[in-house]
Amino acid sequence: MQVSEQKLKKVVFFGSDAICLPALGWLKGMHGISLEFLAVVSQPDRRQGRGQKVSSNPVAEFAKENGIQLFQPEKPDKELADWMTGQAIAIGLVMAYGHFIGRSLRESFNIGMYNFHGSVLPKYRGASPVESAIACGEHETGVCLMEVGAQMDSGAVSDIEPVAILKNEDATTLRMKIGQAVVPILERSFEKLASGQLTFKAQNDSEASYCRKLNKIDGLIDFNLSSEAIYNRWRAFKTWPSSYFLLGDERIKVGSLKMTESQTGGLKSRGIKGAIHIKGDQLFVETKDGLIEFLELQKAGGRMLPVADFLRGHHLDEGMIFSGGASQPLIRRH
Repeated sequence: MQVSEQKLKKVVFFGSDAICLPALGWLKGMHGISLEFLAVVSQPDRRQGRGQKVSSNPVAEFAKENGIQLFQPEKPDKELADWMTGQAIAIGLVMAYGHFIGRSLRESFNIGMYNFHGSVLPKYRGASPVESAIACGEHETGVCLMEVGAQMDSGAVSDIEPVAILKNEDATTLRMKIGQAVVPILERSFEKLASGQLTFKAQNDSEASYCRKLNKIDGLIDFNLSSEAIYNRWRAFKTWPSSYFLLGDERIKVGSLKMTESQTGGLKSRGIKGAIHIKGDQLFVETKDGLIEFLELQKAGGRMLPVADFLRGHHLDEGMIFSGGASQPLIRRH
């Protein structure tokens, strides 16, 4: 693919998450052919993990490994915008960057600044579109190419690549699929974008929904929800913040669970949310509409165990009650 006989357009990419890697790979592959991939802007290196070792995020690491100029400001500022203007950068591309981009930077590009957002807008604007779509039981999502504006994820949309959400999909696998879905958008849209011929359509704000940033407390299971809702939230939060419950004062992480084949799993419900049922080496917990089966559990400081092993090391009595929390809505309208 070639943009035109004109000078190759300079491109800068803003991002901080592994979901960006397919797009970065495409841009690097097109460098010198359809564009000039000039720089990457990403979050600064942070202390991570139990050892608090200073580490680069996946986008910054990609730039370092491939010799691409890298900027890592605490916040994107006028100095960065002035550099963009001085270098005559044509296009800024953004995905999962993690900072609000101010007007001076948005307007520093000769052609414009554009975002890849991981939902089919105007649904799931905001910070957690991938996780929220799973948690809300959606069967399909996608990625949009949109203009970056002053209002969060409200810019006009040009292209959409749909992505199916499989029944057992979790956030990690869906994020990989959404990252890959950026590539066909770039393949079919970049030439028109670089030549200023790509058309954008305004979103219908009346149909918009917003998803918030996830918190650690979102992982605390609400046994007043339906089994399906608990299962969907477990899929959504599997990477972070994970799903857990309280056994007395002890926090127990749920590694895997599944919905029962029937409403009761062959056991008689007591109608007490969070009450447990033990059937041989199996562990079931009562929810709003039946039972859900826990398959793997982990106590603080321990390792993840199959439930059969967990039960051998922890004395649980039939009818004990696991403590959960009151789940907060993940999305809002307007």
